[in-house]
Amino acid sequence: MVSRTPAIHAVDPSPKLEAAFRRIRAERMDGLPILNPALDVEAIGFERVDGHWLGVLVTPWFLDLVRVPGADTGWTSAPGGKRSFVRLPGAEFAFLTAHEPEVGEFQTCSLISPMAGYADQATARETARLALALARSTAGDGKETGVRSDPPGNAPPAPARLVPRTGPANPERRRALLGRSGTAR
Repeated sequence: MVSRTPAIHAVDPSPKLEAAFRRIRAERMDGLPILNPALDVEAIGFERVDGHWLGVLVTPWFLDLVRVPGADTGWTSAPGGKRSFVRLPGAEFAFLTAHEPEVGEFQTCSLISPMAGYADQATARETARLALALARSTAGDGKETGVRSDPPGNAPPAPARLVPRTGPANPERRRALLGRSGTAR
């Protein structure tokens, strides 16, 4: 584990995340074919979970679950390229540590990339809200939340599921989460 002290955000970090990723879009992503021109950068639903900020960041190139330090305790920084596994109420998620000047240190968990299948910002926003609701859901396995680093030897753990299968599949919800219309392609 890296022993640095990240900046603690006492208030919702959404404006800082949006500023950072608008800058990234202009400086690093402009002109790349991966960008969906129908989408903008938007931080959605940031609230404290276990003292830290959790929300979803939508950009024209990805939709990620994002954690930002909100307390002096309970934050684990992982060195470059290593994952931190964070148990949220809905499941355990693998996060990578990142740093941008506007925000300082934060962690991202990739959910969707690229974003080509999204026709508009409203659909991406709804997908973000659904994903966040699933991550915060207490329908998971009931284990306590917590953080652990990559296992020894960097062996990948079994993949986490957003929601355990407890009933029949819901195709309408799946279409909404994946940003697809009800018609066949």
